[in-house]
Amino acid sequence: MTQRKPDKPKQILLSKRANVFYLEHARVIQKDGRILYLTDSGEDVEQYFNIPERNTVFLMLGKGTSITDAAMRRLAESNVIVGFCGSGGSPLFAMADPVFLIPQSEYRPTEYMQEWVRLWFDEPKRLAAAKALLHRRIVLAQTAWSSNAFLKARNIGLPENRAKTFRAHIDAAENTQGLLLAEADWAKHLYACLAGNYRVDGFKRDEGQGQKATQADRVNGFLDHGNYIAYGYAAAVLNTLGISFSFPLLHGKTRRGALVFDVADLVKDAYVMPLAFECGTNHKTTDQEFRARLIETAHDASVLDALFDFVKDLAYF
Repeated sequence: MTQRKPDKPKQILLSKRANVFYLEHARVIQKDGRILYLTDSGEDVEQYFNIPERNTVFLMLGKGTSITDAAMRRLAESNVIVGFCGSGGSPLFAMADPVFLIPQSEYRPTEYMQEWVRLWFDEPKRLAAAKALLHRRIVLAQTAWSSNAFLKARNIGLPENRAKTFRAHIDAAENTQGLLLAEADWAKHLYACLAGNYRVDGFKRDEGQGQKATQADRVNGFLDHGNYIAYGYAAAVLNTLGISFSFPLLHGKTRRGALVFDVADLVKDAYVMPLAFECGTNHKTTDQEFRARLIETAHDASVLDALFDFVKDLAYF
């Protein structure tokens, strides 16, 4: 009598998964069929914590971390994106696409990549798709800001006149450069709106500084951190749909992961910016609390569902 192998547990659809992890000073291993991480607590007995990989979107490994090949293989089987980053979740200096470790039986669609390539090599269509991306960015930001409890408590709303101007600039743009200029102006006014309402004097977007001396420093730090979480969501969506990160609509064509930045921008205006100012002006908020709030907010807003639906529609634009 042959012994039947136990069936593997069914995976949760990526768009419905709840967990995102960021680890520092930890070892990630596979043990007894589970993914665990061991913390460096300085005590004689190491503490083990479980990572439910079949309900995890992506895992970010910060300073002082390591991961075994067995753990990477199991994460790949569960289609979990693994990112390697510096302290505090940024800068992200490597993104390991699990496609290199996924078993041959794993199914990944090809239709979206094929349609995306057709779109990408048709310059008028690519420009039209880039415009659709920016229009969607406005809609998501308006929806998120209007339902944001802490923004409403401060009577902060998305500047409608700026949204109208941004739309007009998008429609009038004749090339990608025109869209990038319009996008930069839009982001500048959103920062100014939030900085003014939160009274963050002299705020200037300054990436990757890692300082916490002033409110502006804290806000910038949380913006960096939140942006890399947004990159994780974008990478997970594109990876699952089988679309290469190297076919951007807006960001530089010479940047290998530029499409990740395009898709992540849909999340930044809507969720990262407001929360970064809310947490940055509260000196009691820790990095861990900011991460937890952002991940919970994204989950409650079904961000992954929204990104999946939009990117799939855009591929057939």
